[in-house]
Amino acid sequence: MDLSLLLEYGWVLLVLIALEGLLAADNALVLAIMVKHLPEEERKRALFYGLAGAFVFRFASLFIISFLVDVWQVQAIGAIYLLFIALNHIARKLFKKKLEEKSSHIEKKEKNSGFWTTVIKVELADIAFAVDSILAAVALAVALPDTPLPPIGGLDGGKFLVIFAGGLIGLIIMRFAANYFVTLLAKRPGLEIAAFAIVGWVGVKLAVYTLSHPSLSILPSAFAKSPEWKFSFYIILVLIALAGWFFSKEVKEVENAA
Repeated sequence: MDLSLLLEYGWVLLVLIALEGLLAADNALVLAIMVKHLPEEERKRALFYGLAGAFVFRFASLFIISFLVDVWQVQAIGAIYLLFIALNHIARKLFKKKLEEKSSHIEKKEKNSGFWTTVIKVELADIAFAVDSILAAVALAVALPDTPLPPIGGLDGGKFLVIFAGGLIGLIIMRFAANYFVTLLAKRPGLEIAAFAIVGWVGVKLAVYTLSHPSLSILPSAFAKSPEWKFSFYIILVLIALAGWFFSKEVKEVENAA
C-alpha cells in the first residue's frame, strides 16, 4: 500500500473510532437502564450476556453484509435506515420532556421483567446496535480505494479490515471506556445530537454511493469516489463534530444538597 492509501484508510479508521465511541456510550446507557432493576449479581450476568451477544451479532452482521454490500437495494435500505435512526434520535432528544414523561412508564414495565426476559430484551437491543454500527462503518469505508489485499465476501480485504476494526473497537469501548464517553455526553449533551447528525450525514454518503451504482446511474458512477465529494463529505463531518462540541454548553457537576 502506498502512503496516500494508508493515510486515507487511517483517517477513516480515526473517524470510525470517534463515532463508535459515541454510539457505544449511547448503547451502554440504554443497556444499563434495561438491567438496572435486577439484583447486582444478575445485572452483571445480564450485561455479560449482552456483551457476548453484541460480539456475535456485530460480526455476524459484518460477514452477512460483506456478501451483500454491492447490491444497490441493500445500500438504499442501509442509507434510509441510517437517516431514519439519526432523525428519530435527534427528534426524541429535542423533545426530551415528553420522553421523560414516558420513561417512568417504561421503567415500571422493566421492573416486571425477570432475568431471562431482560436478557432477551438486551440481545434484541444488541441486534439493533450491531446493525447501526456496521452500516455506519460500511457507509464510511465502501467508497475507499481498493487495496492489494484479497477480497473477503464481496468486500475488498482492506475495507473489510477497517470495518472489522471499527466494530471491534466499538465493543472494546462499550466494555472498558463507555463510562468515560457517558460522562462526556453528560457534560456536553450536544455531542449526542452531533453524533447522530454524523450518522445521518453518513447515511447521505451511502445514499450518494447508491445513486452512483452502475445499475442506477442517477449520479455519475465516479462521483461517489471523486476527491471533491470525499473532501466535501469530511469537511462537513468535521464541522458537525466541532459544532457539537463548541455549541454544546458544558453542564457543570451539581453538588449534592444532601
